[in-house]
Amino acid sequence: MSLLKRMEKEKKLEGSRMSKSVVTKSAIEKKIDFNQYHDPYAEIKMKIHRLLVEELGKDDLDEGAESEKQMIDLIERFLSQDDKLWSKAETEQITQELLAEIRGYGPIDSLLKDPEISEVMVNHPHQVFIERKGKLEQVPVRFRDHEHVMRIIEKIVSPLGRRIDESSPMVDARLPDGSRVNAIIPPLALKGPCITIRKFSKDPFTISDLISFQTLTPMMSYFLEACVKARLNIVVSGGTGSGKTTTLNVLSSFIPSNERIVTIEDAAELQLRQEHVVTLETRPANVEGKGEITIRDLVKNSLRMRPDRIVVGEVRSGEALDMLQAMNTGHDGSLTTGHANSPRDMLSRLETMVLMAGMDLPIKAIREQISSAINLIVQQNRLKDGSRKITQITEVLGMEGEVITMQDLFIYSQGEFRATGIIPKCFEKIKDLGIPISTEWFQ
Repeated sequence: MSLLKRMEKEKKLEGSRMSKSVVTKSAIEKKIDFNQYHDPYAEIKMKIHRLLVEELGKDDLDEGAESEKQMIDLIERFLSQDDKLWSKAETEQITQELLAEIRGYGPIDSLLKDPEISEVMVNHPHQVFIERKGKLEQVPVRFRDHEHVMRIIEKIVSPLGRRIDESSPMVDARLPDGSRVNAIIPPLALKGPCITIRKFSKDPFTISDLISFQTLTPMMSYFLEACVKARLNIVVSGGTGSGKTTTLNVLSSFIPSNERIVTIEDAAELQLRQEHVVTLETRPANVEGKGEITIRDLVKNSLRMRPDRIVVGEVRSGEALDMLQAMNTGHDGSLTTGHANSPRDMLSRLETMVLMAGMDLPIKAIREQISSAINLIVQQNRLKDGSRKITQITEVLGMEGEVITMQDLFIYSQGEFRATGIIPKCFEKIKDLGIPISTEWFQ
């Protein structure tokens, strides 16, 4: 059957459906009032979508540029044959929305392509927020209903072998470009399926970018680069959305290219440019509740992979103990992140996480492990204006009695960065390794 004949058949079927249904004006008005975000093109898009599936087949809809050109031609031909005269602007809008629905991620596809948007949050079908330049704002983007949101979630998680349903209503995943996705559905999400997407730049940020964003100063960057090259163990701490992963990615770029790096993450986000990189990712349990591989399992396994550096995306629980033991047994230069509001708070959280490993260790022994393993804590915060700043670079000195001692080397206070004037304990070690470092950086 030709395309034109199918279009004529579609019109006849539509007329037949209209004649069989009697809808009063008040009922229509009531429906429009109830659904204030009505899509004026929903009906025509559904009709065209059915024709595209008939003409190209479901499999071909996901093919390359040639198939996309076919789709555009078919969409334009159908609109030109429709009873209603569609303007050029309407034709273009319908075409783009259909392509986004078939090839991309539906209503949020344009948001994901916008380089200025760093986060996309779907609270429910009629409420979508974004983060732009560190600030949240609601956008006029709508899904049709909960099923529409669920279809987009399925489109994200299915290629990764992940599943989401009532028995497993939460999932962490990633898009092909590395953007991190979290989805949660009923019965846990009371208002319907929710999607949170943390976007990542196609070109990873460099230290020059962070300096231009005023996240840190050139002197701070020189010192951090020297510390990474000198194989100091560094923890990047901060709150949610403070930019920890971005900073970790930048710090990892200072690792020499001749070293073997093993990265361990829940959802692979790090974008290392070195060639000798092994990327490991956790795996959730299957339908029977078996087969889960945790970060702790991967940290243990990484020690058998002859790593020069271990980079853990984030420590949250018992894996902290294995990470500390690795740092204390010859795996210097390891990097990780953790949620904390200050460097001192980060040390307290590490104590708690070690206890979560199920080891009945005295607090003093845990603190000795931490103080001998961690050399530097880089604290990063997101300020009220949406900017992200490294507010403290703190050196861990050791133990005095039962207390871990630290000293701030750089701080951000009253709107400006400044060095505290303290020469770090690691200064001589860095200098002896032949890595450029100057006392002027700390003045």
